[in-house]
Amino acid sequence: MILEMKVPSPGESITEVEIAAWLVKDGDYVEKDQPIAEVDSDKATLELPAEESGIITLKAEEGDAVAVGAIVCLIDMDAKKPVGSEQSSVNSEKASEKIEEKQAEKPIASSVVEKTYASGAASPAAKKILTEKGIVPSEIKGTGRDGRITKDDAVKAVPSMGSSAGEKRNSEKIKLSMLRRKVAERLVSVKNETAMLTTFNEVDMKPIFDLRNEYKEEFKAKHNVGLGFMSFFTLAVVRALKMYPDVNSMMDGDYKIAHDFQDISIAVSGPKGLMVPVIRNAENLTFKGVENEVKRLAIRARDGQITIDEMTGGTFTITNGGVFGSMLSTPIINPPQSGILGMHNIVERPVAINGEVVIRPIMYVALSYDHRIIDGRESVGFLVAVKEALENPIEILMDNNPKKALEL
Repeated sequence: MILEMKVPSPGESITEVEIAAWLVKDGDYVEKDQPIAEVDSDKATLELPAEESGIITLKAEEGDAVAVGAIVCLIDMDAKKPVGSEQSSVNSEKASEKIEEKQAEKPIASSVVEKTYASGAASPAAKKILTEKGIVPSEIKGTGRDGRITKDDAVKAVPSMGSSAGEKRNSEKIKLSMLRRKVAERLVSVKNETAMLTTFNEVDMKPIFDLRNEYKEEFKAKHNVGLGFMSFFTLAVVRALKMYPDVNSMMDGDYKIAHDFQDISIAVSGPKGLMVPVIRNAENLTFKGVENEVKRLAIRARDGQITIDEMTGGTFTITNGGVFGSMLSTPIINPPQSGILGMHNIVERPVAINGEVVIRPIMYVALSYDHRIIDGRESVGFLVAVKEALENPIEILMDNNPKKALEL
């Protein structure tokens, strides 16, 4: 019996996915639930597991956009597992390693294994493109069956410009992932469709430094998680959003959608690029709760396990460019939200306090907001409220009881 595997829906409003990588080859025997492919949607990268065991026939190429519900491969469930073959891997890492080993057996310059008449030959369409570019087919490594040069190979091929010393210099044309293309599309739309403006302020981080130096070891020993800056910023933002609810709202046509909760999106770097998972109901969380959520979401993003549900529904975003060394930036709003807070690096700077110049660890902060729905008074007031909470955390965020606030 032949099973037709179809592309499952990875989430609401997603109509197609892109085959990022096949973890098996055409004709391989696969086990049920074995990861056979990585697919990109416009929100995340997901693994596609085999629905049954059998011999697989691939019906799409890497890089193909496939509609949700379309047939992506066939599995012959009546086929017997090859005698003497090793049991198929049930995790994508081993499957990928097996493919890489097979590919490593084939030399780049000349194919000794499985060399056929098609090796290095260009298809008619590819030959025409290569001729127009002035490229000799022998200079191109074909990715088609048996090393045949495909039209896509020819399109990506770039003539060697050469240097003054006669060296060959190559450029590579790489198609962006569906996730990266969607991010680019959304960022451009924000610039074009919102009245985005950014306001700035600075925060003296010494009070938070002092708190962390005093309690971070005890906090980590008690809760098995570090006491970082994100919990202070998240709780300061939650307080400011309650004071200035327009910053926590969003536009919907001619209407404003106001929220009575604070779901805080946090920008984290993952293997496929920037991801923005959401800390749900941050208004109900303590320092411990925020730090645990930040750690959990960051690990899931790093390991490529973040789900679409975990990245949708935020009401406000916090992004930290400071971890990469950024001094100042104008962050772009995460639609359909109306505001985003940008954190930056912390640098010792001379500042005037009580008429004297002292050295303090200073962070510049930026709030980008949609001026269609948030006025200057609200935006400036919001950022000042964040600054006040961060510069006086014991009184404003801890109710004058740090040990109780940190659950120590």
